[in-house]
Amino acid sequence: MLEQAGCTVEVPRTQTCCGQPAYNSGDRADTKAIAKQVLDAFEGYDHVVVPSGSCAGMIRVHYPELFADDPAVLPRAERFGARVWELVSFLVDICGMHAVTTRWDHRVTYHDACSGLRELGVKDQPRLLLASVGGLTLKEMSGAEICCGFGGTFCVKYPDISDKMVSDKAAEIVGTGAEAVLAGDLGCLLNIAGKLQRHGRPVEARHVAEVLAGTTEDASPIGVPR
Repeated sequence: MLEQAGCTVEVPRTQTCCGQPAYNSGDRADTKAIAKQVLDAFEGYDHVVVPSGSCAGMIRVHYPELFADDPAVLPRAERFGARVWELVSFLVDICGMHAVTTRWDHRVTYHDACSGLRELGVKDQPRLLLASVGGLTLKEMSGAEICCGFGGTFCVKYPDISDKMVSDKAAEIVGTGAEAVLAGDLGCLLNIAGKLQRHGRPVEARHVAEVLAGTTEDASPIGVPR
């Protein structure tokens, strides 16, 4: 999709995790070390596009906070953050993509992941592109903007609360009659897919890009063996 939008795409092999798990656990020293590796790996690119909203939010919002007391790195982190985009937001807001030519004959619902929605303003962009997918029907759930309970390390720190939240989310998804739930954050999708499967619900969980790019035949839904 990025190449279709006119981009030259490179994937630096030296890139690492963005550092969010360490950051959420309070390990600032390791987070800074990881973040510096990320800054080095993506030096010189016009834009950095991330397929998971929480990772993009970590870089755009929290890297400047992380280096607020380091005047040697802070300007670099700020400049870098301004060049980082969530995938669908980048396609719509920067590349001007307003439609795709793919087809997927499914009823779907969409989960607005917390970081993408609240830190990056990703809401209308995926719906705009999904509206152009042939054969697709979007069934909105009333709690689309409500957290699924994953929250990175939140689900480990507060498992009972997290389980109640994802159970409610799964019930909402099933209540729409959708055959698949889509989202733009892989952590949310893993959490939701696990709960749906444990409840025996035959609802696919997929990253929205799989549908937009027409690659659903190339990979099984999340959590389902090929």
